[in-house]
Amino acid sequence: MAAAAARGFGPEREAEPAKEARVVGSELVDTYTVYIIQVTDGSHEWTVKHRYSDFHDLHEKLVAEKKIDKSLLPPKKIIGKNSRSLVEKREKDLEIYLQTLLATFPDVAPRVLAHFLHFQFYEINGITAALAEELFEKGEQLLGAGEVFAIGPLQLYAVTEQLQQGKPTCASGDAKTDLGHILDFTCRLKYLKVSGTEGPFGTSNIQEQHLPFDLSIFKSLHQVEISHCDAKHIRGLVASKPTLATMSVRFSATSMKEVLVPEASEFDEWEPAGAALEGPVTAIIPTWQALTALDLSHNSISEIDESVKLIPKIEFLDLSHNGVLVVDNLQHLYNLVHLDLSYNKLSSLEGVHTKLGNIKTLNLAGNLLGSLRGLHKLYSLVNLDLSNNRIEQMEEVRSIGSLPCLEHVALLNNPLSIIPDYRTKVLAQFGERASEVCLDNTVTTEKELDTVEVLKAIQKAKEVKSKLSNTEKKVGEDTRLSAAPCIRPGGSPPTVAPTSVSLPQPILSNQGILGDE
Repeated sequence: MAAAAARGFGPEREAEPAKEARVVGSELVDTYTVYIIQVTDGSHEWTVKHRYSDFHDLHEKLVAEKKIDKSLLPPKKIIGKNSRSLVEKREKDLEIYLQTLLATFPDVAPRVLAHFLHFQFYEINGITAALAEELFEKGEQLLGAGEVFAIGPLQLYAVTEQLQQGKPTCASGDAKTDLGHILDFTCRLKYLKVSGTEGPFGTSNIQEQHLPFDLSIFKSLHQVEISHCDAKHIRGLVASKPTLATMSVRFSATSMKEVLVPEASEFDEWEPAGAALEGPVTAIIPTWQALTALDLSHNSISEIDESVKLIPKIEFLDLSHNGVLVVDNLQHLYNLVHLDLSYNKLSSLEGVHTKLGNIKTLNLAGNLLGSLRGLHKLYSLVNLDLSNNRIEQMEEVRSIGSLPCLEHVALLNNPLSIIPDYRTKVLAQFGERASEVCLDNTVTTEKELDTVEVLKAIQKAKEVKSKLSNTEKKVGEDTRLSAAPCIRPGGSPPTVAPTSVSLPQPILSNQGILGDE
């Protein structure tokens, strides 16, 4: 199915197969019979349901508008109209009727017939005609309001195919359905949303998310959202590099390259425009010079590859819900201040401070982190989410306790979060800044701060005790060394130090400091 659809981008196009319409069955609804029609257009199929009265209305309009033979439609039957024998005969007659109509209008079906067979939903000419008419009537209003325009991959596929067929832009003769209305609109549109569907589209066998389409008809995009499409089959997105400021591609990509540098597969070595060249390069690729926000969440991306070199002005990057294993290549993003790597497969943060120098918001929730080493030098960090990881030891929190700008921290659903007095013990790691830190989206209370002060005092006392203990050991060692006999060469007895000269005495009591512990 996807391979058949992808033929649209090839240099040679096959002749369009004739469309078919077969009546494949019927069903009784209340007191009337509904006929099930299967329409085939190349590899695409869909079903439509109509009662006999719908056929009759269609026929009346075609007789009036297109002068077709009035006797072509099988006649009405009043008595026994729902009998099995009549229904079966009518199924065959109605199929012959539809096939005759399609053969009579092989290129472009009359509007009334096209709508009867749902061409406006599933067939290339019908889809583009319906879209052109919609934009003829509402296009200027949509552009003036500055709203996001939503369109499906099947519609974009139809427009792409229509443009490549080289047919007149208004094959039906109705000026409202001229393809020019679509092109005029897409040239000026600023906000676009392309959303595919999971599974077959409507009543058809069309897997919309696998259809190829070309976005180069959009010349002024500032924002684009793409979901449930196959990034490998999207063409022309790079044409929006000069204007695109915000881009979201979700449920669509297996790598960052597919989105940011689809042409990379054509070259052995490439570098972004403006970069210092250090070796042989087969291509210089322009950067996304206006792009400041990129959402590639909910994809199947396993690495942060070198394509990030092409987004030097990125400030907001969302790679959540992927399969990223290592934080890499982000040192190229000097303007990055917000990074979401939640729900990936990160297990280590070693050296991450060398890649995220100016980061302010960092979301690492839902990873495999047991250690926070690597975060201790992120001096600009304000917001940090570490919830749903594997952090067990309170000592790990010390890695972030000295960060001067950190205000919001989330550590819920880690093993350490079930430790008694978890909140106060975490807050104590921030020392004098404990009152400035909001832990797990909960403001620190005065009672917690009092407990933190007690914990800090106990910790300080332990440190003093440890320091004094070390001093005692050192002095004791010095005393033993000084008191040890010294054998002179020649066997003369050691000289005893005068009693008037004494060694420094160790402190024998520290109860005034630690007596209450």
